[in-house]
Amino acid sequence: MPLQLRPVAALFCGLLLLAQPGIAFDTPLSDHAVREAYFLGQRHDDSLAEFLNKFTQYLQVPQSGPHIESVSFFTPYALTAINSSERLGYSAQQAQIDHQKTPEVVRITVQIWLTASYGEYIVRPVDSRAGSPKGYQPRPANFWREFRVRVLQRDQMVIPGSAHGEPVYHCGEDACDLTGAVLTFEFPAEAFTADTVTVLVTPPEGGEVSVDFDPTALR
Repeated sequence: MPLQLRPVAALFCGLLLLAQPGIAFDTPLSDHAVREAYFLGQRHDDSLAEFLNKFTQYLQVPQSGPHIESVSFFTPYALTAINSSERLGYSAQQAQIDHQKTPEVVRITVQIWLTASYGEYIVRPVDSRAGSPKGYQPRPANFWREFRVRVLQRDQMVIPGSAHGEPVYHCGEDACDLTGAVLTFEFPAEAFTADTVTVLVTPPEGGEVSVDFDPTALR
């Protein structure tokens, strides 16, 4: 059953994914792997961006409806490198300590952009009377709640431990315009045991997007 993005308690309903043997990618990370990921993040050059590009799939602009631009599947190794890159004065020893404190997760993100047909303003009647003139009203900042997301493995739904969405704005000298949103879901890393994970995103307008990832091909 399609899921509507809401607070975490109601975000994903359905059957829990049954535990299955085997992990599709490297988890739990060894001390050596954590150290490698730390130094990758500390390079602060194009190498990290090139590496992380393998974890993201980009989609074409649709003829109508919002543009679901990208879907990312970040493994614990990738997230360790990202965390390292975002911190100044961060040591390899602290990276090891932080990693040991936090359960390993997979983070799936969905980037959404508004388009000409699904824009910042919504055309609606000014009141409930028949034949009322139409006016414009701003699209709510939490418009992302109308998007339905499912993560499937072996035709079973994988349940996230946390989920949230954030609006994206473009700000100029005089004002900020709503331009899109980012949806973020985190799952226990050990939940993924298959060689194919499918992310389905159903927007309120336009066609559904389906993206497949092969976790065995990711670090």
